[in-house]
Amino acid sequence: MYCRRRELKVESLLSNRLLSVLNAVVHKDYASATAIQISVYPGKLMIWNPRHLPESWTLDKLMSKHASCPFNPDIANTFFRAGLIESWGRGIERIIDTFKQGNYPAPKWQLEPSGLWVVFEFPKDHVRQLVDETGQATGQAETWVLEVLQVCSRSELTRSQIQEVTGIKHRETFQNNYLNPLLADRLIERTIPDKPTSPKQKYRITTAGMKCLSQQITDL
Repeated sequence: MYCRRRELKVESLLSNRLLSVLNAVVHKDYASATAIQISVYPGKLMIWNPRHLPESWTLDKLMSKHASCPFNPDIANTFFRAGLIESWGRGIERIIDTFKQGNYPAPKWQLEPSGLWVVFEFPKDHVRQLVDETGQATGQAETWVLEVLQVCSRSELTRSQIQEVTGIKHRETFQNNYLNPLLADRLIERTIPDKPTSPKQKYRITTAGMKCLSQQITDL
């Protein structure tokens, strides 16, 4: 995924993040056509739940000790009887506790009008860069990365054009989770590096990006 590989303590991390997935399923608003989304990035994993908190609830209240108000009590009861959850109302508490016990970075919750994000950052010592100093790719790239590199290999693109390629509508999400990582990994570069915010700014593929793209196409 991307041009990096994650070397993780799989059993512990997956079980911890499974709690977040179960929590999202229990609390999802199934009247909404928007699906629960799980996104994997070079240094983090994000889970999106299109849900609404109970009236008058804040993120602070959600993170503190609170009464159980599952959006879908029948699903919660099924998970409880199956042994997938220990009790109602302790989902976030258990997630935080298990990450502390494993000495992993604490998850972060971000509340937006249309739903809730939970972000798991990968420990730096569990992530190994797979684009070497010469730009040689030694890992599998995500589909959207290949698509961006392919179009950038044909012509210089504006920020909005790259955002259109990824299909991401939210500007800040695209900037933080898509464009910035591509720049950080030197897969693309600004055409006007001294003026990052220039209205004439465009982006082009780098030598490392070309090598990464070539390697991935060869591996298909």
